[in-house]
Amino acid sequence: MKKHQIGLVGYGGMGHWHAELLRDFDRIGLKGVYDIDPMKLEWAVSDGYVAYNSFDEMLADEEIDVILVATPNDFHKDYVVRALEGGKNAISEKPVACSSKEVEEMIAAANRTGKLFTVHQNRRWDEDYRTMKDIYDRKILGDVFCIQSRVHGSRGIPGDWRGKKEHGGGMMLDWGVHIIDQMLQMIPEKVKKVYCMEQHVTNYEVDDGFILYLTFESGLVAQLEVGTSNFINLPRWYMQGENGTAMMNSFYCDGTIVNITNWDKKDAVPVKTAAGLTKTMAPRTDETIKSSEIVKVPADIHDYYENICDVIEGKAEQIVKHHEVLRVMRLMEAAHESAESCQVVDFE
Repeated sequence: MKKHQIGLVGYGGMGHWHAELLRDFDRIGLKGVYDIDPMKLEWAVSDGYVAYNSFDEMLADEEIDVILVATPNDFHKDYVVRALEGGKNAISEKPVACSSKEVEEMIAAANRTGKLFTVHQNRRWDEDYRTMKDIYDRKILGDVFCIQSRVHGSRGIPGDWRGKKEHGGGMMLDWGVHIIDQMLQMIPEKVKKVYCMEQHVTNYEVDDGFILYLTFESGLVAQLEVGTSNFINLPRWYMQGENGTAMMNSFYCDGTIVNITNWDKKDAVPVKTAAGLTKTMAPRTDETIKSSEIVKVPADIHDYYENICDVIEGKAEQIVKHHEVLRVMRLMEAAHESAESCQVVDFE
């Protein structure tokens, strides 16, 4: 038996993903599953796990010390609070809840019980994010003044609970929570202004896309975008600094960095268009710039569960902290407020 045993609530897509990932660990593993769907419990048994007929039955299992909640968003808070008050550590899928008020209740339960409570912000381990953060941290472009981060698809919002407001659906909560969390981890500044435009192309109950602008205290502007009706994708990342630009096309870290090498040389050859000349928009020649391929920074999502074990054993602080997930939730609420009012919203 592995040292730490997990009880999984919800055996859908993310539940299966966790189950597969947890097979690789020596320190922590999945013991059993609870789901309100009897067929999913049958699947769990066929996959080699214990099937619990109720959440109370799972909580009563003394071998389980971690409850992992992978249900639709509107159920996260209740299961997490019950797990903590039942003496278990708790991990919630993202988004942690449907409102900052719910997040505060979950944090209060963790503080009251002294048990671990954290959130599966797994996109912190995406290599495209880690690579762009490295470019930012090392000032490869000089002082950065604008960052664009986006994810584009063309299949509309999923037809399951993600399209229902009552279940915490919408792309802001589904993908916005990831790219906002990444941006707040990358830029160690306060956010001063929030402006958001939400889209309703295929779904009028919840947003099926958005464009969000965050203005940080230094003046740096981050443009975050999620789209589900994009049949031609824009770059995953586009970062501008005083001395260069970096563009990454996709999750696979394919892209280019262009740095200025000579500000003094006058190399502008006017471009002739159908209606006139432009020197301002003339492309630079190779004599004043240097191009290089982006070098991928590797990452391993297994580090997340290693950290869970370390925290339970008193060896480390948790990576995904309470104030971080609360800040992301409050920022998403500010984005919704901005979209509804068509106004810039002050933040922090």
